[in-house]
Amino acid sequence: MCPRGAHGGPFDPVRRQAEPRIPDPPARVNPPRSVGTRSAQRDSRTPAGSAGGSVVVGAAVDVGSNSVHLLAAVVRGHRLQPLVDESVFLGLGAAVEARGELGGPLREALAEQLAQYAEAARQLNAGVITFVGTDPFRRASDAVESANQILAASRIPLQIVSPEDEALLTLIGVTSGKPVLRETLVVDIGGGSSEFLDVAAGHEPIAAGLPLGSARLTRAIVQHDPPTPGELDRLLMEARSIVAGAPTATPAEIVLVGGTASNLLRVLPESVLDRSLTRRRIASVLAVLATETIDVAAAHHGIRPERARILPAGAAIVAAIMERYGVNRVHVSEAGIREGAVLASVHAGADWPAGLAWLAHGWTR
Repeated sequence: MCPRGAHGGPFDPVRRQAEPRIPDPPARVNPPRSVGTRSAQRDSRTPAGSAGGSVVVGAAVDVGSNSVHLLAAVVRGHRLQPLVDESVFLGLGAAVEARGELGGPLREALAEQLAQYAEAARQLNAGVITFVGTDPFRRASDAVESANQILAASRIPLQIVSPEDEALLTLIGVTSGKPVLRETLVVDIGGGSSEFLDVAAGHEPIAAGLPLGSARLTRAIVQHDPPTPGELDRLLMEARSIVAGAPTATPAEIVLVGGTASNLLRVLPESVLDRSLTRRRIASVLAVLATETIDVAAAHHGIRPERARILPAGAAIVAAIMERYGVNRVHVSEAGIREGAVLASVHAGADWPAGLAWLAHGWTR
């Protein structure tokens, strides 16, 4: 289960601790920015189109750099009960990095997969279905063509979101749309980029996207299986260099989301119990992964080989984040952009992209 506050109450990050769920062609670093101006008027209201006390089914697909992931869930207020939670690995980010576009065969495969997901959601009587395109669509030269194919195949438009809006959706997923009590930094570590969002009661969220992802960093540096000590050192150095551009913040807690963070927990069983990573644990993870080939790591830790390949880079990114903010522990949430997209679209209706800033502050019903 994803960490959340008491039903109907505000989100308090401290309460979650007891619960178990590059060189690249120069990429633009999205500078930190204050997001939105309407939250002061809207943050205590029930959003227009809110499910309120009724029960509806919502579905969202995160079309990301590594995988395409469907979540369909029953929604009541702040609560989500998953009905379907599944993904397929398509490697969109790798394709875009290699040739600057998805390309015809991959566009066709993606459109077919999303059409299947849309039909699965309709079979569950989903009242709202949302497709969210992230980093690969911000970089691909054929993003518009792909979005048109997806619409034709599925009858669902693809919402290509900015790094800042991606971070806001992730925050909504982590908090279940509840008001935030303490300063919290949410970091979504993706395959091609990482989104940072710092939020505190009474302040506008500060969001930034960095061109730092576990798959992207791996492709740039790692050439051996397992990675050599020199490659591990370079992963850490590059991660530290890029994370230096993350927003300045003094969070009471840092919450990590995304498949990379969740899979890092699997390497050390003790991490699964409290769903947290410490500097000592990350050092242990790197030591383990330095001795395991991709196939051995996949079998040993119960993850896909394509995920095992990028875990050393993911561990380096987590280490750099903890160093950047001077903390010894970060927490990992299973909730993220998909949960945020379901809640935002169910509670705010079709205009949810325009309302993300005030939705991120949480609603009370």
